[in-house]
Amino acid sequence: MPMPAPMTPTEIENYVDAAAAALKLPLSVEHRPGVLNYFGLASSLADLVAAHPMGITDDPAESFEPISLSRDAVTKRLA
Repeated sequence: MPMPAPMTPTEIENYVDAAAAALKLPLSVEHRPGVLNYFGLASSLADLVAAHPMGITDDPAESFEPISLSRDAVTKRLA
């Protein structure tokens, strides 16, 4: 099965807007850029994971430790 193309910035904006509306979640103007950046980062990480098919014998990770990225690091990652 071919991999879908990465989400474009417009697709990310549309998705975030639709999800916020569906959840009746207010998204303030000052928070919107951060939400879009984070969703773009999450989308790119999902693309990396999806690029590696998993077999029936593959095990999930034992733990997940989130990292904290500066705004500059996120911007560079999405560029």
